[in-house]
Amino acid sequence: MGRGMYGSFDENEVIKAVHRALDLGVTLFDTAQVYGWGAGEKIMGRALKGNRHDCIIVTKSGLRWDPDNPSNIERDSSKEFLNKMLESSLRRLQTDYIDLFLIHWPDENRPFSEPMEVFGKWKEEGKIRYGGVSNFSVAQMEEALETFPIICNQVGYNLFNRQPEEEIFPFCREHGLGIMTYGTLSAGLLTGTITADTEFEENDGRRNVFKGEHFIRNLEIVERLKKIAASQGKSIAQLAVAWVLSNPTVTVALTGVKKPSHIAENVVADDWKLTDEVKAEIESAFAGS
Repeated sequence: MGRGMYGSFDENEVIKAVHRALDLGVTLFDTAQVYGWGAGEKIMGRALKGNRHDCIIVTKSGLRWDPDNPSNIERDSSKEFLNKMLESSLRRLQTDYIDLFLIHWPDENRPFSEPMEVFGKWKEEGKIRYGGVSNFSVAQMEEALETFPIICNQVGYNLFNRQPEEEIFPFCREHGLGIMTYGTLSAGLLTGTITADTEFEENDGRRNVFKGEHFIRNLEIVERLKKIAASQGKSIAQLAVAWVLSNPTVTVALTGVKKPSHIAENVVADDWKLTDEVKAEIESAFAGS
């Protein structure tokens, strides 16, 4: 069994899930150097071996961690660190190029022109096809664009977190940038499988977040959303994914999976177009009516 940021997982099951995704027509796979402290990229490399040219690999860098204390993470988008970590990613992913490379979090200790200049060099060398950012503000994207034509911003966005709608989405629409959403299922809350009695493993970061009165209120909303999804013959996870994809600014809705059984459910949601009536019911669920 492997250890992840969301508890234990079976590495072989994850690989089977990737293969199942490929069978169902999924072509984009997202990971990052910091996921499992390198383990996420290694697993993805194993899973996609033999299928490299049939898929798009997205990975992220710019976070430095201490091997002796992995939870101690610092932002580092220096030229030296990025060059070193690109080679690590290529090795772990068993590939000689990355389709889309993102700066994971903005490093405000240096101008954003520095990592963007690195992207330009990598692209010329054929080591990346495209570059983008993750968790960047409008001002930070503007500065990055002065040096390199980033193509997207990856941000947290779901039914419980709509903050990017205010400034990030309008800017990306205006400048032709794609939006990739993470946290589409709100760290599992929108799968409907988490309850007030759920016990999280010690290494699962959700144990420090999913608690208290706010958590209980969100669980009540989840129950209302379940009923709306069921009335349409769908699961709440499918409702959550379809809702994110109903926003025309969103290019890709990312979902995390640990087992092959999770894949088909998420893929089906891509074909479900929410009606205005269903959207209104969703808003009512949040209003408590």
